[in-house]
Amino acid sequence: MHIVFHGAARNVTGSKHLIYLNDGTSILLDCGMFQGLGERTDDMNEHFGFSPAKLDYMILSHAHIDHCGLIPRMVAEGFQGQIFSTSATMDLARILLMDSARIQMADAEYSNKHRARKGMETMEPLYTEEHAMEAMRLFKIVEYNEEYEITPRVKFTFTDAGHVVGSAAVHLTVLEDGKETRITFSGDVGRYGDLLLKCPQKFSQADYILLESTYGDSLHKDLEPIEDALLEIIKQTCLIKKGKVIIPAFSVGRTQELLYALNSLENKGVLPDVPYFVDSPLSLQATQVLKDHPEVYNKQVNEVLKVDDDIFAFKGLRFVESTEESIALNNDPRPCVIISSSGMAEAGRVKHHIKNNIGNTKTTILIVGYCEPNSLGGHLMRGEKLVYIFGEQYDVKAEVQVIKSMSAHGDYEDLLRFMSCQDPEQVKKVFLVHGEYEVQQIFADKLREKGFKEVEIPAQHSRADL
Repeated sequence: MHIVFHGAARNVTGSKHLIYLNDGTSILLDCGMFQGLGERTDDMNEHFGFSPAKLDYMILSHAHIDHCGLIPRMVAEGFQGQIFSTSATMDLARILLMDSARIQMADAEYSNKHRARKGMETMEPLYTEEHAMEAMRLFKIVEYNEEYEITPRVKFTFTDAGHVVGSAAVHLTVLEDGKETRITFSGDVGRYGDLLLKCPQKFSQADYILLESTYGDSLHKDLEPIEDALLEIIKQTCLIKKGKVIIPAFSVGRTQELLYALNSLENKGVLPDVPYFVDSPLSLQATQVLKDHPEVYNKQVNEVLKVDDDIFAFKGLRFVESTEESIALNNDPRPCVIISSSGMAEAGRVKHHIKNNIGNTKTTILIVGYCEPNSLGGHLMRGEKLVYIFGEQYDVKAEVQVIKSMSAHGDYEDLLRFMSCQDPEQVKKVFLVHGEYEVQQIFADKLREKGFKEVEIPAQHSRADL
């Protein structure tokens, strides 16, 4: 048995880990899209490094595009196996993959107009809406803590990873040559004490662990509470400077956390009286999915629900759906808060809002989560005073602020706590995935200090024998 790491290997995007059993059975853990890697991105998304048509099964940890975004591409290339996920993950994947398909088709159409003028060959989208619909027909729901037998020799269980609605760690048990091997894939590990979700669950002893490491060198806990930080930024920008707060936020997870925090400020009677716009049709659908799965809420949220039946709504909130309404926000002179995707500011409507406001000193661009270093959000986080947006150069005159504590990824203390249920002596090897290489090297030392002697950082397309 061996694993090949086809994505999220020494970077944080494109999650794909392919397990090959000795009898030829193949099981893919996640099938994520690469994002924010510059000129390499398109090529990496077009070439898997394996044949989807020969793949037997896939297990999906959660519905973020960097974990599920290439599933329709696999279907386009012949994959017809089952895809296992929790019910909430399936619900989110449906809206995300359909949205992504529309983006792929629109991008291809736009590019082909320019290519035609230059006499170049037309390009095909990564996948279409038809491929996305076909992919959804392959999903099989397996709920948390329910042991499911894929084959007589392979079974697995999901436990709650606390990262986003429906997110799960995957625990495989494989029987080969009369011997059981236990493999855990963490997916993305959430925070202990998350605003909305339950804490990551403990899990049974594993022999091999694939562990995410996004914030393996960082601590979030010394930062001020999210509500206090949001309130101060909105007051300073909207009430004092009379400007706009623009928040790049992922449609799934981050947007709902922001809405919950803003709703909490209103419940306390301190939310500033300005317009609040969520400029992302996808966010409206994702928010409804979260409402449809209250089983993921933590105790604190359940207490709030006893006195507030809609924890994502408050005075002044408006969801923007049409492109025309989104464009109109750029000409609206009123101080306001705009929450828009994508979270790394690399694509989507928020990129237009940043472009139109980045030269205004009254504006605050608020980064509330991880940004790949090469993304627009990454450049802004580093304090760069000159950035490129849609190929044009812009001076950064707007104020840029960061609330790192809103990350849905656990910091290194959270990750070590996630691993604390394991006996290090029984873990044969930990593979660090989903992290920048420099960060992973630091986190590997922290794991070794906790007794995990064998820690490996696999490279793209590298193989590990188990």
